[in-house]
Amino acid sequence: MYHRLIKEMIMKRLWIFGMLLFGLSACGTVAGSEAEGDIPESPPVSESERPEPAAISVSLPDLGIAPELTNEVWINVDEPLRLANLRGNVVAIEMWTYS
Repeated sequence: MYHRLIKEMIMKRLWIFGMLLFGLSACGTVAGSEAEGDIPESPPVSESERPEPAAISVSLPDLGIAPELTNEVWINVDEPLRLANLRGNVVAIEMWTYS
């Protein structure tokens, strides 16, 4: 019983190692003429031949001015953040709480 469990554990580890090795070797290979650096260039396209990007129109309601950030605890910043200081920047906000 004990030897069977050891054998199963070794086989699982070998299978995982083999899959990891296979995945890593597949990531490092380059096929065809790209390996020699002979990547074919695309023909030049004039400005009149380029397609116009599709315009996407989204209608969102205007909810007014964003409320000021009023946290008492800030992580990874030296001073509290204010919306006026972030104006003109792309800001990603992740809301979460301790439970």
